Amino acid sequence: MKFFRLDLLTLLISLFLLNSCKNQNNLGLIIDPSQQVNGTLTDTSTLWTNTVSEDTVVTSGLAKTPLAYFKDPIIGTSEANIAAAISLPGNAGYTLPSGTLTIDSAVLILRYADGFYGDSLTSKYKANIYQLAEKPSATTTYYNNKIWSVSNVLLGSQTFNSRTHTPFKITDIVTGKPDTLKSVPAQLRVKISTNFIASNLFNANSTTLGSNTLFQNQVKGLYITLDKTQAGNGGRFFINGDSSRIDVYYKAVNPTTAVIDTAVVSLPLAQRAAEIKHTYTTAVTAALNTTAPQETIYLDGLGGLRAKIAFPYIKNFLATAGANAVISRAELVITPVPGSNISYKALPRLTMYRFDIAKQRIAIPDATGGSTSTLTDSRFISAGVFGGIFNNLDNSYHFIITGYVSDLARGKTPDYGTYIAPIDTTSLTTVPIAATPQTAARTYATGGVTNKASANFPYRMKLNIIYTKATQ
Repeated sequence: MKFFRLDLLTLLISLFLLNSCKNQNNLGLIIDPSQQVNGTLTDTSTLWTNTVSEDTVVTSGLAKTPLAYFKDPIIGTSEANIAAAISLPGNAGYTLPSGTLTIDSAVLILRYADGFYGDSLTSKYKANIYQLAEKPSATTTYYNNKIWSVSNVLLGSQTFNSRTHTPFKITDIVTGKPDTLKSVPAQLRVKISTNFIASNLFNANSTTLGSNTLFQNQVKGLYITLDKTQAGNGGRFFINGDSSRIDVYYKAVNPTTAVIDTAVVSLPLAQRAAEIKHTYTTAVTAALNTTAPQETIYLDGLGGLRAKIAFPYIKNFLATAGANAVISRAELVITPVPGSNISYKALPRLTMYRFDIAKQRIAIPDATGGSTSTLTDSRFISAGVFGGIFNNLDNSYHFIITGYVSDLARGKTPDYGTYIAPIDTTSLTTVPIAATPQTAARTYATGGVTNKASANFPYRMKLNIIYTKATQ
């Protein structure tokens, strides 16, 4: 009975308290309407947008080197070829195995890296391998517009399908032991002329083989390209050059015992560079040849296309909103043209940056920071919050640029040029701003449309600004 009375008393007190609260809206602090702060949303800021060519990009020493021939019906045709030096085993002098040597086969192994873009279903690909007429230098920085000198002798070719994530099994040659079967990561394997290997390796003199530099001076290197007569629209691949090589399978006959053994010697691919070419459609060419604001913009990977954005009337914002207005959030929303990413997906990530007075790329305030950055703006939260990641749910990109828009509106930062561009998805903790050939996709997006009668108007690029007016 003692506990029963305590529970009954608690229940009566609770009912009394709840019954006294007849209007839940009155709970908490009462705010004086004169002191209340309300936010106002506007998306009517005028944006001017233009498509511009990307800067030249460094293609030597890349973790992912592009190999491509892609006919995009919206953007145009792109081509990426690889020039690569060949090294001796161990990147040092090489002593030939003893005995009589006979080459069974030589295979160029190109290990795939992530990032394929294009037609993986109906296109048939063919890789052609030629010998370079000039040697890639380890001390030279090569750009995408470098045109390589190539011999016209075909060293090997291979027809293949796009299977960039499908491992398969090969015979592993083990010297002095039985051969074994092993699984290897997805790769493109192209048979190379055994005469080329015999002439430059097994029949080379000891002086040439005694120095990796002399060997490379003699061999020059390989030029890897995709056949332009391929069926279908083709695509863009990426090759992991660090694990790519030529495997030479040979027999060695012991002159004393006549014992035959099979073995393999590997010639790594050394310094590499990509030669990239773009041939644009009539629509893209017209967009590149005008400075007038455009309703649509083209963003293309492989160091292709970016877009320039201008905020021509942003300084008038405070005159309209009031001098005491404070921008609490500014969000740039970019939407691909409806239907443009059905056959080929939109770029997975974009970056945004600005020019300084010297026309050099610098991060905008909201993107200045990250785990590897030496500079951090107090308004930077994280690369993820800053945005630029394609959202499949609403088919758009979002950038939070509150600090940058506030600086522009108050005249604190001049607008020397603001750009959005394709970027690699390797690092998500920082906001890269350098031009890159290591992303393959493209996006055809709606720009800053101001004509409400335009079919693109509902999907226009928008700058959503939420601002508040401070009260005295």
